[in-house]
Formats: sequence, C-alpha cells, structure tokens
Amino acid sequence: MSVIAKVWIEEDCITCDACQDICPEVFQLTDETSQIVAAVRVDGVFDRNIGGSFLKADFGKEFADYIEEAAEACPVDIIKFEMTGAAAPAAEEVAAVAEVAPAAVAAPVAVSAGTSDALAAVLAGDRTLTIFFGSQTGNAAGLAEKTAKLAANYELIANVVDMDGYDPASLVGSKRVLIITSTWGEGDMPDNAEDFWQGINSSSPTLAGLNYSVCAIGDSSYDEFCKAGVDWDQKFSALGATSIQEIQLCDVDFDEPWAAWVKTVLPRIACVDSAGVFHESLVEEMTAYGAGQDDSVSSGDFTPGTVVMDEISVTIELFRYCPSAAQSGWDTISCAVPAHATVEDLLLAIQQDIDGSLAFRRGTNGGTPTTGVRVNGRIVLADITRVSDLIGSRGNLKIEPAPGLPIIRDLIVDLSGYEAARARAEPWMRADPREGSRLLNGAAVGTMEASLATELHQKSDILSYQLVQSMSDTSSYDKAYEGPGIHLQQWLRAEDPRCGVEQRKSILSSLNETDGVWAEADLSSIARYGTDGKLAARGLNSARAHLLNSSNYGGKHGRLVKWYGRSVKWTGNVNETTLYRQVLGPLGLIGNIFNGISARMLLGFTRNGGPPIRGFQGLLVPPSGIGKIPNMINSKVDAHHEVVSLFNEIDKRF
Repeated sequence: MSVIAKVWIEEDCITCDACQDICPEVFQLTDETSQIVAAVRVDGVFDRNIGGSFLKADFGKEFADYIEEAAEACPVDIIKFEMTGAAAPAAEEVAAVAEVAPAAVAAPVAVSAGTSDALAAVLAGDRTLTIFFGSQTGNAAGLAEKTAKLAANYELIANVVDMDGYDPASLVGSKRVLIITSTWGEGDMPDNAEDFWQGINSSSPTLAGLNYSVCAIGDSSYDEFCKAGVDWDQKFSALGATSIQEIQLCDVDFDEPWAAWVKTVLPRIACVDSAGVFHESLVEEMTAYGAGQDDSVSSGDFTPGTVVMDEISVTIELFRYCPSAAQSGWDTISCAVPAHATVEDLLLAIQQDIDGSLAFRRGTNGGTPTTGVRVNGRIVLADITRVSDLIGSRGNLKIEPAPGLPIIRDLIVDLSGYEAARARAEPWMRADPREGSRLLNGAAVGTMEASLATELHQKSDILSYQLVQSMSDTSSYDKAYEGPGIHLQQWLRAEDPRCGVEQRKSILSSLNETDGVWAEADLSSIARYGTDGKLAARGLNSARAHLLNSSNYGGKHGRLVKWYGRSVKWTGNVNETTLYRQVLGPLGLIGNIFNGISARMLLGFTRNGGPPIRGFQGLLVPPSGIGKIPNMINSKVDAHHEVVSLFNEIDKRF
C-alpha cells in the first residue's frame, strides 16, 4: 500500500478551510495560511513544512487517503506531497527517516577539493538546525531569520521556529538548537515564549544528545538583565543538553554582539554530526569552509544593480527621551552619510559611533512594520526609506518617534495599545460555509474570481498598519478612538467575500460607533502620507460611504451628507439654512441657540444689516430662505457639476 512520506504547503494559500475540513489531524489553518500539524511530523515543527520534514510512520499510512483528497480539493493547488511507494517504515526506523529527510529536499552537498574525509562525513549526514526565537517587539525574530541565512554557508538546513505553540516533547531527539530571545519587563519571558517555557518546566523532557547555544537580548538598565535567555540556558543544561558555546548577553545595541556570537557558534554547531557528537577538531576547517561560501557574485540580466550614491552632509535633530528621568529633548548631530543609506543605517551609525544608548526599533531591510518614525514631517519605515528621499533643502533631518503613540524610550513607541485594540476588533477571518465547489465529503469550499482576489490584494497592499495608526491627527487627542490602522483592517475583512455574515455585521456595527470611522476628523490628513496613506484614506472613505448607504443616510452624519448633496444639486448653492434645519431640526436649533449660526442670526451678526429675526425665521419655517439670508451661509458652489457627480456616485438616489 502506498504511504505518504511528507506533505507541504506552497505559497499563496487563500485560507479556504478545505484541507482542515477533510483532515484536521494533518492540516491546521492560521490567519495567513494552512500549516502542517507538529504532532504528525518527525521534526515536531508547526509550519508549512517547506523544509520537507517526513511524516511519522503511522500518520503517513493512516491519513494518506485524506491528504490526497485534501490536495485534490485545494482550489489553488498548493498542497503537495511525496509518496514512498512502499509500506510505511516501522516505528523504530523513524529516527533513521528523520536523518535522511533533509537530503530528500536539498541538493547534495558539493564538497570542495581539499576537504578532509572527516568533514565530508559530517556534511553528508543530517544537517537540521532548529532556531527558536522569543520576541516581544520583533528584534529576536529578525535576528533568527538572519542567523538562518548565514547557517546555509555551513550546509545547515535551518528551521526558524516561533516558540509559541511548540510542543516541548518534540525536542527529544533533536541534535542542534539555537535560541535567540529577548527579556520582557522585569525578567519575564516574551509573550510568545511563556507557554513553551511553562510546558518544558512541567514536562522536563530528556535532552541528552542535543547541542545548543543561547543569544539573549536585554537592557542593562533593568535589574534582571537578559534573564529570559539565562533561564533558557540553565534549563537546557539541567535537562541534559550540551552547551556548544557559552551564552551571549546583548544590551540594547545588540547587532555587534549577535554578529560575534553567530560567527563563532555556527561553525561549532555545524561540526555536530547526525548522532549528536561534537567534533571540536573540525571547527577550524568548518570555519574556513563556511567562509568560502560567500565568494559567489550575483550576475545576470535580471540581477538588480547595486545603488551607490555620493555622500551628503546632514544636520540631524534627533528626539531623545529618558524614561527614568522622565525628560525629553533634542540632540543635534552633523555628519556625512551616503545618500543611499536608509534612516536605520543612519541611526545605527549614530548608535555605534556616537551614542550607544540611542534606542530605536530595527528592521530586516524589507519594510518591517514596527520601524516607523517621523522624519521631516513624513511618517516612514526606517529600514527601507533612504536619507536622500527625505533630506530638506538645507540638508537637515528632524527625526522623532511615530506620533499618536506613547513613547517608551527615544524613538521606540508603545504598540501595546494598538495590539490591544486589534485584539478587541478581531479582524481575522471567521468564515461561514459558502456556496461553490464542494469537497468529496460534501462540504462547501467556495470560489473567488481572480479579478476579485486581485482587487482585494490591491486594497490591502499596506506595508504597515502600525504606520497607518500613526497617521491620524485625531488619536493624540481622543484616547477612546481605535485608530485608522485598526479600522482599515476591519473594513478590508468586511469586504472579503469569505467573511462570515455575523462577522461582517459585527464589523460594520463597530465601525459605525462613536469611536469608529466617524471619529477621524479629516481623512486627507492620512492621505498625505504617501502610498500607504492614500490606500488607507481610500479604504476608510469607502467604509464611510457604505455605512451611509446601508443606514439610508440616517443619523447626523448621514443627514448632513444627504442634504448637502441635495442642496448643491438642486440650487447650485451651499445652503446652510437647509443643512441646519434638516440635520438639527427645530428642537435642535433651539438647543443650539447660543452656538453657531443660530446665535449669529439671533444676536444680529448677519453681515447684511437685515433684521436678525428674519434670518432666524428662515431657519425654522419652510421654505428656507424667507427674509434676507446672509451671504456667508448661502453661496454659489464652484464647479457645481463636479460636486453633483461626486454625490451621485455616493448615492444613486440623488
């Protein structure tokens, strides 16, 4: 009988639930994609299994038919699997299968001439390396990804693993592990590491034969400096694992100590063979072998050219905030930098050469959402925005934290409020069964046309919702306001046809509340912040238009828009008498008697010398316009046809 050796999921999953409905024992859906359950895999990792980990023997046999059915039912054909073509391996052979698994998905190691037989033997075995990260703000996760890329120089097949949800029992049998973790608060584990930490303490798995090392990130201004990393180091040692290199403690300026740790630890852990034996005598040769992997040069017609620009002189005004002293101020620095350097490159240079206490969030040079800062009035991502695109005519750069959020230290802002608001908003998918293609078991899959999928992608092509959150001119003054970054995610989810009926209803109700999309004073203030701002403003305006139409233009906002549109279309004038009477009504006008236009007209501020009571009468008695109406409130609209066209587009009833 045929047995499935391994199954993996390629990119572009549309989270349709089909695979999980058919075989939940193997497939589990997340917010972004379907993934392969850790319990069925030899490596015990929960991800898309692009690395090609083998299924445990019993699962490969038991669920083979269901996996095939799920692959056939996938509407975008991204579930792939490999058959053994023979009977499933016995349970005692699973360990051997785990050792040969990487060789099945990676090209054979091309050992260079002059490599010793001993090193060649190590390179020919299992090369799996697990890199765990515990991260609160993304720094440790970014370093884990960088470490994985460098590990390839030593023919290591690195799997970057989020500690959140990892089963401690899956560590048993592992040979190589690196841990990169930050410390949160007063010596606490990061949120994503807490469950894993509690689990490993309660289960105490035996880790004999496992070689590990820890890189810990912390802040020396706290008493419990790097405590989370120290705890992991001590725990692994207590469970029988062998430290391949002593723990590396990193302060807020972690790049250099991390680089030194990686340079030493990778060739050492690469000298661990398939049996978990460390060949220390091969470290020097392995170091030379790994260094030789960096000699290749990218070339070809489609290789992007390296952008190198001349140095420019810059005067920097840099915002600083010290939380312990509760004091803020500005540093002024003059320097010369390459024009192609990013804002993050500039901040790193200041931190390394001038002031090591400077605090800011680092990215991965790919548009990291949390690296937002304000430079010369523009809100940008520091790791991808070039200095030359921001510098003023006088060669100045004013760098300050992203606005609208509490400041933790220097340029680092507190995103916990944003995350809490996002958790309350629940913008993740909650789909109902949908009509469309059906699985073999009769469950509905649903369909989506390519044009609609493209449209949804274009609307949601936002680099950073955290950045959008900072673009609001309102959030600094209204603490109850959830913010445009949250509302945009909600609206984009509501526009997705896969969104369940109850979820869409809940989202629209939330958006229409007092602290919803109507709380933002002016969407043009968001639109001025580049591409992300324009996309966000367009989406939020669409949300407002939908809410107005779905409520039949009820409420003050709806009545104001409706009667403004009708007034302009029918008369060509902006007639505030119509607006006030229709929106406020007679009782509202009387209640508003000491404010705005009512007070102006009653008290004689009519600018035309007419009796005040005539103007006030024009507000209350139809038709509007009895008596002399002040010019300031009944004026001709320029480009009248454009305004009419706009409101015709919003509401076809006008």
